[in-house]
Amino acid sequence: MTNETYIKTQFTDIKHQLGSYAISSFGKRRIADTQPHSKLSVVEKRLTETTEARQLLDSNLHVPFMGLQSIEHVTNQLEKGFVLTPQELMEYADFLRSLRLIRQFFEKNQSIAPLLNRYGQGLNDFHEIEEEIYQVIRNGRIIDDASRELRRARRDIAETEDKIQDLLKKFVRQNKEKLQEAIITKRNDVFTIPIKSSYKKQVKGTIVELSSKGTTAYIEPNSVSRWNEQLVYHKMIEESEVYQILATLTGILSEALPAIHQNIEIIAEFDHIFARGKFSRELKGITPKLNDDGYIYLRAATHPLIEKAVPLDLAIGKTYRGLTITGPNAGGKTVVLKTVALMSLMTMIGLQIPAKEGTEIAIFDQLFVDIGDAQSIENALSTFSGHMQNISEILRVTRKNSLILLDELGSGTEPNEGAALAIAIMEEFYQKGSILITTTHYGEIKRFAELHPDFITAAMDFDAEHLTPKYRLLIGQTGESNALWIAKKMAISDQILGKAQRYFSDRTYDLNKISVKKKRNTKNEKSETVEKSYYKGDKVFLLEKQTSALVYQEMPLSENVKVYLDGEFIEVPKRRIALEFRAAELYPVEYDLETLFEDFHVRKERRDIDRGSKKAQRKLRNEALKRQQN
Repeated sequence: MTNETYIKTQFTDIKHQLGSYAISSFGKRRIADTQPHSKLSVVEKRLTETTEARQLLDSNLHVPFMGLQSIEHVTNQLEKGFVLTPQELMEYADFLRSLRLIRQFFEKNQSIAPLLNRYGQGLNDFHEIEEEIYQVIRNGRIIDDASRELRRARRDIAETEDKIQDLLKKFVRQNKEKLQEAIITKRNDVFTIPIKSSYKKQVKGTIVELSSKGTTAYIEPNSVSRWNEQLVYHKMIEESEVYQILATLTGILSEALPAIHQNIEIIAEFDHIFARGKFSRELKGITPKLNDDGYIYLRAATHPLIEKAVPLDLAIGKTYRGLTITGPNAGGKTVVLKTVALMSLMTMIGLQIPAKEGTEIAIFDQLFVDIGDAQSIENALSTFSGHMQNISEILRVTRKNSLILLDELGSGTEPNEGAALAIAIMEEFYQKGSILITTTHYGEIKRFAELHPDFITAAMDFDAEHLTPKYRLLIGQTGESNALWIAKKMAISDQILGKAQRYFSDRTYDLNKISVKKKRNTKNEKSETVEKSYYKGDKVFLLEKQTSALVYQEMPLSENVKVYLDGEFIEVPKRRIALEFRAAELYPVEYDLETLFEDFHVRKERRDIDRGSKKAQRKLRNEALKRQQN
């Protein structure tokens, strides 16, 4: 599948709309990078994710995403080594808190969304870090009790400011006739008194600022200058202590950044999944049945980008593998091709589709289209030449299990020659094992489709009385240049050109039906989509290391498992481990499995922190300060 296919079918517009439902820039990027997948098990998994998200949304249950909008900017600040502001630290604490709440949300609703709950189990608990931040920051400001030094500095500031206020009030009472106004004001962060310019030399003090008209001098009286200096000193102490606290908290976050990045990846995927759920709900979409047998059955499918689109019913891939659509211009033939393409591509990225239950979608290895005007001014190619160049490339790379959609095949040149070439191309795609849908005006192409046992014709319904199209597809009906030379220039094979030349002359076509068989699993074989799950505490055997280990967790969005071996956590692929015992067989029901993965001293320290031990918190703070100093 090519970018040209996505543009021509308007699939890029669908992805753009899908991106608007994502909350975070991480989620939007995931959507932009997502490509249709050709593996049935992957598409089934994507649709399961979307269906579970849709069920939660339909139940008015919403994932507690918090801090997602700004987390990328703050994370970038962390990675660059900047000390975070109180507001940025609070935003990060909110995000870390949301990780815990999201995990709890999916645990609570695992009956509705079991697969999403498995993903949620991969989220870490950063409770200690978020509490550390919440304890010292309130309303975007470091609280006085964050440290003894800060509390003393702010007390000294308050006392000094009170002393300055008292002295300045006394000055105002004693010098009323010299004042421009009887107020105390700050200029350049210094307490001053507004004095009339005519008296400025009579007042002992320092002129801090003059008014724009020169009528007022803002003077710091000598009686408070020493106290203003003291105030500046205390504020420097406060600022230094605040910086130390912010740097310590930032350092704690920096140390946890690798684990935080893993959690951001999971949250970004959740954002992507729920964007699919929201968009699917907006489309009133359904989850189609899936197959990899090339069978498409659309029931009342509608083009998602057209208002009041006429529902489309269409079946192909079982009774016949080729469909030729005829009808007038502007009758909706191209919309049919785009609708079929979009139903397939949307399904392959995990979106529900606007159709009725019973709709079935085939998962193809490839999907190619030739739609619209392919004229290239830069290459001096005609419209016909552009189409031939595109079809030549499609022919070169097409394999079995491909869906090919060709609009007005063979048009743009002499009709007889163009029709003969079109039939030869259709036959080549058919021989390759493709599912083929074409539109045409040419009677000879219609005749070929009617004669071939594995093709069928269809017509776009037309109101003959009013000469207007109805945009409905009627299966089984038909509606009322130098092509070979250009095709050769566009590298269409000699075999096809030879057949086209023969068909142009005597119109005796090769109508032998071929059978394209697909290898199927036996009843005793397990489906590829059935995967063994592992749970915390399971004992497994590592095939490469030839030793046993304990499962810590399955890694979300991958085929790996994190195991605990010799005091270390490592990731291994599922296919390289074998189950020895389930955790349920090894431990009592109420057993705390977390104790298997940490030593006694670490466990004791964590419990001291959980119960609010001041000694443990002081130890954490001292360790953070040492790390900052180093």
